[in-house]
Amino acid sequence: MIDLNNTFKKRVLGVTLAITAIAFVLSTTSKVLAQTAEAPADNTSIEVVSETPAAAEQASGHGLNRVIKGTEKWGEEHNINPLKFVQNIGKSTGIYQMMNQKKVEPKAEFKDPIAEAPEKDWGTAPGWQSLIMIAVGFLIVYLAVGKGFEPLLLIPIGFGTILVNIVGANMGELPDGMLAIIYHAGVGNEFFPMLIFMGIGAMTDFGPLIANPKTAILGGAAQFGVFFTLFGVAVMNLFGLNYNIMQACAIGIIGGADGPTSIYVSGKLAPELMGVIAVAAYSYMALVPMIQPPIMKLLTSKKERLIKMPNPRAVPKMEKVLFPLMLLILTILLLPPAAPLIGMLAFGNFVKESGAAQRLSKTMENELMNIVSIVLSLGVGSQMTPEKIIKGESVGIIVLGLVAFAVATAGGLLMAKLMNVFLPKGKKINPLIGSAGVSAVPMAARVANKVGQAEDPSNFLLMNAMGPNVAGVIGTAMAAGVFIATYGGLR
Repeated sequence: MIDLNNTFKKRVLGVTLAITAIAFVLSTTSKVLAQTAEAPADNTSIEVVSETPAAAEQASGHGLNRVIKGTEKWGEEHNINPLKFVQNIGKSTGIYQMMNQKKVEPKAEFKDPIAEAPEKDWGTAPGWQSLIMIAVGFLIVYLAVGKGFEPLLLIPIGFGTILVNIVGANMGELPDGMLAIIYHAGVGNEFFPMLIFMGIGAMTDFGPLIANPKTAILGGAAQFGVFFTLFGVAVMNLFGLNYNIMQACAIGIIGGADGPTSIYVSGKLAPELMGVIAVAAYSYMALVPMIQPPIMKLLTSKKERLIKMPNPRAVPKMEKVLFPLMLLILTILLLPPAAPLIGMLAFGNFVKESGAAQRLSKTMENELMNIVSIVLSLGVGSQMTPEKIIKGESVGIIVLGLVAFAVATAGGLLMAKLMNVFLPKGKKINPLIGSAGVSAVPMAARVANKVGQAEDPSNFLLMNAMGPNVAGVIGTAMAAGVFIATYGGLR
């Protein structure tokens, strides 16, 4: 007989420990991310003492009181404040900005964004480390060709890694290096990511999401990994690394397994880390078939994996045509900072679904998408240099990206299990489709289908998994908009 009293006590203890942990994290995160220095009583500016090592050590502090390098003069606006966070989101809505529109003075002259926000100076690595990175490049190519891990992404990334590390070739050096030109022309800004999102829109069928709207909850739950990573960055700072809040937001987006969005957010909030973040995001996108199945099997039972779901209903063309327009309108009204990503996604999808310009649709999803994917991946590979990769900060980003992706996968799975508690018998959701809530389209959906068929070859989950998968694309873009709305104006 089950001891209900004992079970209840265990649950109460578990909830209490969880609340305590959350309270501890919230109380420490603002210190180890924003690290605002104490202002003098007379409100004079803070000067960083750096003449001697002892003075520098005294200025930086220890533990939770340590001031992160480069943030010595930051103000309270950089701290994590839940109330202010919500207020900033409200002020960033299109409705608020339309009602409180302020005239913006035109810029006197155009300024080169690369010159305004130069890359971080990573120093120079020993020549022998370039050989290690060349070996890594060949390994990436082998995984793409020999193991079939997303060759469309990994082959150009691998070759970019090899070419940029050839000592004496200078392919990654401005002004003449081909890979450097590619990176600064479209990877180091929002140009290539926008084109990729346009192509994704033209290739995406939102029908499964429209047919089963509740799967959007799974796509939203997967974004928990994005926000959870902020706490992971705080933990890394306790061990001596130096990530500020804007860098933490850019790292967190890796959890959405969305390369273009990761590039877009890092360009807005942490351009100095864009190369490492892009490499991590695209690497985890390609490794979805390896990372997700162990988590899926760990968090689900065999009985849950055997749940069969009927195929989604056929969605009329009118609903598919209206969906991108409604999505764009909601973004304009509620979260304009996400409009560049959502807008290009909606544009590509509307051209496809309307059928009025098939030549444009085919160009977006074929020729244009292929060309941009090649140059974007080469540009990402060009950032795989030893001085950027063989560093503690870079290793931290790669580890945090993996944690974010794992938590995002778990978030979608656990949300599906929670929804099943309230759904009637016969309407249960196979929790495996929750793992597809990350933005890796359609890789994550294919993996969910493959794991399900490993238990029952007659169980086809692909179309049902596409619902949370495409919802994840929208969710990650929305999370990016939230971060940009909150901290984008602080650089």
